[in-house]
Amino acid sequence: MSLITRTRGVLNQAIEVYRATPYERRLTAVAGRLDEPLRVAIAGRIKAGKSTLLNALVGDRLAPTDAGECTRIVTWYQDGHTYRVLALPAEGEPRQLRFSRDEGAIEVDLGDLAVDDVAQLVVTWPSQALRTVTLIDTPGIGSLSEQTSQRSWDLLVPDDEETPADAVVYLMRHLHANDVEFLRAFHDVEVSRPNPVNAIGILSRADEIGVGRLDAMASARRIAQRMSGDANIRRLVQSVVPVAGLLAETAATLTESEVAQLRRVAELPVAQAEQLLLSADRFLQNMPELGLTTIEREALLGRFGLFGVRLSAAMLRHNPATTATELSQELTERSGLAQLREVLGSLFFERRDVLKSRSALLALADVTRVCVRPGSEQVAGAVEEIIASAHPFNELRVLSSLRSGWVTGKPEVVAELEQLIGGAGAAVHQRLRLPADASAAELAAGAADALTRWQRRAESPMTSYEMSMAARVAVRSCEGMIAEQRRPW
Repeated sequence: MSLITRTRGVLNQAIEVYRATPYERRLTAVAGRLDEPLRVAIAGRIKAGKSTLLNALVGDRLAPTDAGECTRIVTWYQDGHTYRVLALPAEGEPRQLRFSRDEGAIEVDLGDLAVDDVAQLVVTWPSQALRTVTLIDTPGIGSLSEQTSQRSWDLLVPDDEETPADAVVYLMRHLHANDVEFLRAFHDVEVSRPNPVNAIGILSRADEIGVGRLDAMASARRIAQRMSGDANIRRLVQSVVPVAGLLAETAATLTESEVAQLRRVAELPVAQAEQLLLSADRFLQNMPELGLTTIEREALLGRFGLFGVRLSAAMLRHNPATTATELSQELTERSGLAQLREVLGSLFFERRDVLKSRSALLALADVTRVCVRPGSEQVAGAVEEIIASAHPFNELRVLSSLRSGWVTGKPEVVAELEQLIGGAGAAVHQRLRLPADASAAELAAGAADALTRWQRRAESPMTSYEMSMAARVAVRSCEGMIAEQRRPW
């Protein structure tokens, strides 16, 4: 029986136990979440580029990126058959709001509602990208307004209920004390020890690290790699990915007219182009013979940033025949968005059922703890049994222990163990460090080799107790991979 089926069964049992109590509605909603897209919150400090990244992931400029009043409200973006914006007031019934949109972000009219009156906004927008994930845009942590910052804390680290997010993408420029505090609070302790299974770090506005130089993203990748290996950061997030959010958003919504304007820069002699792009002021004010108005130049800077203009011009100079579609694809790759989508797929979407079950079991454990009634002990026991016996949760425990330094060993052994239990992705080829196009025979052989190694390690008297227990989990993971290759499809 699958993990999601077992979780659904104990939830249905709990709904009957708590029938006609205030908890029935909460548990029914939790059960409904099992069939919904994964909920991923985008969080970070103020001005980290959260809304810009959301737009890049959706491939459309939906979320406002200026400092308007709606950026101070938690906003959900979900797929649907119609275009709608719903306000969920702190008090009273939900209201449908008027909104407008030309070429830019959605502009919402709050009407007679003040920002502080609105708990959340729900934007329903037909979108292929939103069919597999609901994105939650949160106000900046560390805002000058304590009430604005508190909205993110209330959503992701609530006092009396489970967080509505299954996972979080956290944007940071560097690891600030507030970042550490928030991420530690977001991790829960009920299903396993504090672990980073539901958090990914983003080194945001990565192009600014190299002051807009053409090699800025290479520098950002090296920094992100160092951060990913830092013991303190590994305890908080699974991985750190560098992303130039503005470039990623623009790449997804690039227009032919913008490409035509960039060609003018690309047609300049290299030395002149470099001089023009030394600073934003130079680009706005110098070389009137370029044939671009101040408004057009400001628009290019606003859409691409200095790094994006410089990179696009270099690419168009190298291949003048590049189309808008080709340039969009190349900028997406260079922005880090393609890598982020790959990481989200392997660490979040492939683990959808695990993360969903985890969220539901946390809610169940909380309800049975705070409200004891006839039958609740049996529900609590069933929850504990699932948590103790379900192999994906055992993998999470080992991952947690590795990241926290509780399981130690030779670096190469620890690295293999982390990969084997899904620390870099749940797919079989990722666990075995094989190419994505590896054949079933190659996967089966790789899993069999790993099984032999880890069986010996689990049984060796020279293996520490902690590593021996972790090795037994790795053995079970290998057995599962072998069984998967033998399964008839």
